[in-house]
Amino acid sequence: MEYRQLGNSGLQVSTIGLGTNNFGKALFDTGLDSDASVAVVDQALDVGINMIDTANSYSHGLSEEYIGRAIKGKRDKVILATKVSSRMGEGPNNAGNSRVHIMAEVEASLRRLDTEYIDLYQIHWWDPNTPLEETLRALDDLVSQGKVRYIGSSNFAAWQACEAAWTSKSLGITSFVSVQPRYSMMDRAVEKELVPFCQKYGVGILPYFPLENGFLTGKYRRNQDAPAGTRLASNDRGMFTDENFDILEGLIAFAKARDHTMVDLAFSWLLANKAVSSVIAGATKIEQVVSNSNAAGWNLTDDEVAEVNGILGAN
Repeated sequence: MEYRQLGNSGLQVSTIGLGTNNFGKALFDTGLDSDASVAVVDQALDVGINMIDTANSYSHGLSEEYIGRAIKGKRDKVILATKVSSRMGEGPNNAGNSRVHIMAEVEASLRRLDTEYIDLYQIHWWDPNTPLEETLRALDDLVSQGKVRYIGSSNFAAWQACEAAWTSKSLGITSFVSVQPRYSMMDRAVEKELVPFCQKYGVGILPYFPLENGFLTGKYRRNQDAPAGTRLASNDRGMFTDENFDILEGLIAFAKARDHTMVDLAFSWLLANKAVSSVIAGATKIEQVVSNSNAAGWNLTDDEVAEVNGILGAN
């Protein structure tokens, strides 16, 4: 396993991270119970993955609880990332990025994770109803208190990430070291503005859905029924088009000619961008954890990246 700095911080994270939005209640009908979640985390640590990403809202806290059980006695091996913003209960102050919500939810996350600190605390969603300065000052206080080590954002537009960076700098307080956007070979919208911003200002990128709901695993074929039990079997989410299959078939041929899998290519293409600190990938089986970890071993050349981009076409 290789490790990279998380943005311009000194924190080293595995280039493949473990996403845990399927711990607890089924997401895409592939949810894991406590024992299965612990087994997946154990396997991740065994192959050198130290980046574990969750959120307080995943399965309404169950994901954090399961992770807490899994890392008991192994806390020093884990870079623990969680998020806050989503609604966690009834009432006007049980959602968003206000100081009151952040302070309440960080304590709840610490209890569920059974830890004294969170390595990376991320704002899950932009909150138009809360002044950004209030949010950032609350996070800065948590860093000063030692409850949080670093802070980041998720699902922010480029202008929102830039506004946060400027506000933190002008106030002289802790800044976001990372952003977590949806980003894959089939969804490159962030390359227009967010990725250049991150490259310029040293903000680490943590892509999620790198396999585009499994489409980029190569398990789906043109004019064939999706394999039973897969994410896209009941709803293709607009992926099963001739244009997308043209791209997929080109990518499969590219990877196969170099004795690699589609999973290898999907992750390695993202990691060819040095601003990407860790690719967040979920897993429902320990075999998938191993496959994901092995995928980071392919270092694409500049010429190979250019060839893949040619297959992908204009973003």
